[in-house]
Amino acid sequence: MNKIGLFCFFAFCTCLTFPSSGQVKALSSADAEMVKKSIAEAAKSTVSLESGFIQTKELSVIKEQIVSKGIFYLKKNRLLRWEYTYPFAYLIIFNNDRIYVKDEDKENHISIQSNKVFREVNNILIGAVQGTLLQDTKNFQCSIFDQHDQFKALLIPVNEKLRGSISEITLFFSKSDYTVEKLVMREASGDYTRIEFMSKKINQNIPDEKFAIP
Repeated sequence: MNKIGLFCFFAFCTCLTFPSSGQVKALSSADAEMVKKSIAEAAKSTVSLESGFIQTKELSVIKEQIVSKGIFYLKKNRLLRWEYTYPFAYLIIFNNDRIYVKDEDKENHISIQSNKVFREVNNILIGAVQGTLLQDTKNFQCSIFDQHDQFKALLIPVNEKLRGSISEITLFFSKSDYTVEKLVMREASGDYTRIEFMSKKINQNIPDEKFAIP
């Protein structure tokens, strides 16, 4: 993937909420806490997750939307793999405190501990997919909505540094298994990213080699 692709991923924590055809109802505090608890329990019981994804990115500097596709892998103990297969081959692996990036023939190794931006990206990505961001009251104000066959969580940053780059994050969770189905983020600049997950496989064996860093 070219420089635009790299920018798209790390600008990736930035998005827009789209209107839904289903009715949206704000939940009471008590009901919202029950939903958060169910999502947290689902996350605890999820040892691994494999899913296809479609990422749509819109930048103010580019007229056309940038659409990417690939496969996403998550495993306990902070193992994360984003494998882009369309329109370019692009790979990012988060393995605890290390990050590996492969852009065609170029490779890069990064330490999360020495790079604050990557550390925040890693925490947001894992927290969004696992639903733990809903409990992060230090950095986000969370509101829960009932939307047809999904629960919608709207996260507004309260952390001053996060507010400088992200205006809101919206997560959509399935009512059937409480796993994330869509992630939408909007940047303070107005640029946005939407990631939709499909064909999810929960708690199936994912070899550790998928998260190995060369």
